[in-house]
Amino acid sequence: MPARRKVAVAAALGLTPLALTSLAAAPASAHGTLGDPVSRVAQCYAEGPESPKSTACSAAVAAGGTQALYDWNGVRIGDANGQHRSLIPDGKLCSANSDEFKGLDLTRADWPTTSVSSGSYTFKYRVTAPHKGTFKVYLTKEGYDPTQPLAWDDLDLDNPVATAADPTATNGYYTFSGTLPKRSGAQLLYGIWQRSDSPEAFYSCSDVTFGGSGGPTSGASPAPSASAPSEEQIEEGEDESTVEHHGHGDQDADTSAETAATESETAAAVPANEVKAAGATEDLAETGGDSSTAYVAMGGAAVLAMGAAILFGSVRRRAMSGGRQGR
Repeated sequence: MPARRKVAVAAALGLTPLALTSLAAAPASAHGTLGDPVSRVAQCYAEGPESPKSTACSAAVAAGGTQALYDWNGVRIGDANGQHRSLIPDGKLCSANSDEFKGLDLTRADWPTTSVSSGSYTFKYRVTAPHKGTFKVYLTKEGYDPTQPLAWDDLDLDNPVATAADPTATNGYYTFSGTLPKRSGAQLLYGIWQRSDSPEAFYSCSDVTFGGSGGPTSGASPAPSASAPSEEQIEEGEDESTVEHHGHGDQDADTSAETAATESETAAAVPANEVKAAGATEDLAETGGDSSTAYVAMGGAAVLAMGAAILFGSVRRRAMSGGRQGR
């Protein structure tokens, strides 16, 4: 086989695994958490991942490490598709069954809480990448005990306290209204955001107190008040996060269309520049990217994978054609 064809075949065979490696290494997309009432992960991030102030957040870091707090907007399941209860077992609701966020499932009465009362309530969801979808917030039933593992049966799933479809994000928040029923003492609000443009869903646990502070048992020390992270804190922690703060998931309708167009144009040009394609792959594999370039890398990897397939097929057809002519 001529040397030129050997190089081309090597490039074709090498492109696909490198492209797939780039895809696998790209940061996960992530999009937010309840900011009011403050979720556990947002509260602990606000306290500071390296030295949380509250006992509960310190315990969460001891159980799961600091990265979970830097990834505060990433409590998610990529292929949930509404099957929340079948995918998340009892006792793992706050972490969405993710080992990274297992510290959020700790059973204790001293999680920082937001003080609430029955009646209308304005919920705020801190979002870092807006998407179409539906928000549902559920409240625990009377008799809820935070020192016991949170189970699906602890939530009043038949009566969500808030439901909102495709709200508009303003200044980094989705804002929607709900109504809190009568409760007393320590309770928990469980938020689910199911995207409609993707099977991806996001989850959050917010500890609240009705009618003052106090734990579920007599004489318990009051839980500290919760507070959301500031915008400055969010910006400062972006470099430590392993999830995206400004991008969209790869199943977002707008970005998918743009990527498909780019792939089509680039794939058509690959056979005319076989050897340079291999060099371009090496550059992609050796060049790092931050959260703002993750989806550029993903799109490039997909382009290279498609180009590799086309290139390999083209070389193979030419080799077979040459063999037939030789006979």
